[in-house]
Amino acid sequence: MNTGPLGGGGSFYEEFFGGGDAMSGPRMRVRRDVLEDVKEAEHKVEEEIIHLEKEAEDIVAPAAEKVGMEPWMILAIIAGIVLVLIGVGIWCIWRFCKKKRPKGQAEQEDDEKDLVNNEEEVAEEIEETKGEDDFKGKIHYKLEYDFTTQELKVTVIECSDLPPTDWSTGLTDPFVKVYLLPDKKPKYETKVHRKNLNPKFDQTFVFKNLPYVDTFDKTLVFAVYDYDRFSSSDQTGEYQLPLNQVDLAGPVQEWKDLAPVDDGSNQYLGDLCLSLRYVPSSGKLTVAVLEARKLKKMDITGASDPYVKLKLFDSKQKRIGKKKKTSVKSCNLNPYWNESFVFIIDEMDMKRVTLDITVCDYDLIGGGDPIGKIKLGWSQNKEYKPGFKHWKEALENPRRPIIKWHVLQDPEPEEEDEKEKGDKKKDKKDKDKDGKKGDKDKDEKEGGGEEKKDEKKDEKKKEEKKK
Repeated sequence: MNTGPLGGGGSFYEEFFGGGDAMSGPRMRVRRDVLEDVKEAEHKVEEEIIHLEKEAEDIVAPAAEKVGMEPWMILAIIAGIVLVLIGVGIWCIWRFCKKKRPKGQAEQEDDEKDLVNNEEEVAEEIEETKGEDDFKGKIHYKLEYDFTTQELKVTVIECSDLPPTDWSTGLTDPFVKVYLLPDKKPKYETKVHRKNLNPKFDQTFVFKNLPYVDTFDKTLVFAVYDYDRFSSSDQTGEYQLPLNQVDLAGPVQEWKDLAPVDDGSNQYLGDLCLSLRYVPSSGKLTVAVLEARKLKKMDITGASDPYVKLKLFDSKQKRIGKKKKTSVKSCNLNPYWNESFVFIIDEMDMKRVTLDITVCDYDLIGGGDPIGKIKLGWSQNKEYKPGFKHWKEALENPRRPIIKWHVLQDPEPEEEDEKEKGDKKKDKKDKDKDGKKGDKDKDEKEGGGEEKKDEKKDEKKKEEKKK
């Protein structure tokens, strides 16, 4: 007796595909019913399609006879037109749903790209010229700040490619001074390395009792000197690092190029960071003076005492309201203010006024000496384009602060506006009046004193005569 692979009788084909008694089983009946239903459905669909085609041909037949074409040709043309209309509708929906750029944005982006490219090219040219003329070597340092002890550890690791100062040997005797501005105390010095253009120092200095909050107003200075035994050492280069630009959360280790010592001939006056925010409904213009960097040295000590002065002028260059001032940051070339001032300006007048911002060096005797200035306003399109762009962007983005850096321009001699002149004239008149009153009082006092003396003399003479 032959057995199948599953242990039963019959072959594998008979078990799975039907054979013998399986052909007459219920499973095969179900299969036949399903196949018959499918065939009937297909037959019905074909009949309906044929019926619809006949109806369409009957409808199109009169037109086909007039045109002299067969009905199926007209149906094909109609189908093509319908497909074209559907495609046009889908394209219109896509165009409507697609986010459109505002007019002029593409051109503006192109202009901004060009500006960025130009800036990069100019920066590269400046770096090349520096490499040829003003390159003073490099310094490698490391910073570590301890928040628990409030200590800043500064490690002078090494210098490289220092310029030679002894032309006979082509070498130098370098050492580095490390200190913090504006205090300049404490001041640390590394050891002197004789006749070495690439000295390795590996010396660490600790600035104690330096709270993290105070680091925002501090600038770390690495000053490289050439040692001279018989006279004062000559400074060959320096690098200034504003601590508010450093993340002190972790150790910082990097190489930096040393800059030449500023002898006052450099026309670069520094940068100023400003924020503009305008609210049209209330007419409030909030000007925030945030910080400045790399300001020009104005004092003999090599520092400055900067503050910022703000004035608002109308289209006729008459001052509107009172001038505003920030606080004075003593002995600081990288001051941090974060002070804001509010001006009330109508939306219609925003294109007529000009904001004059001047960075000055405070002086106890006389007024402050201007370091540099910038002008912001719609009218600065030709004179100072960054000021115009900043102003325009603030108007185009109401209620949103717009922050930008500005390069300080050469300050022109300030002309006294009419209000200041009037105030000074009033002060002079008051002083003159006070002086005249004082003279009159003095004359009256002197005259009264002389009369009293004469009276006393007459009384004495009368008494002598009686005696």
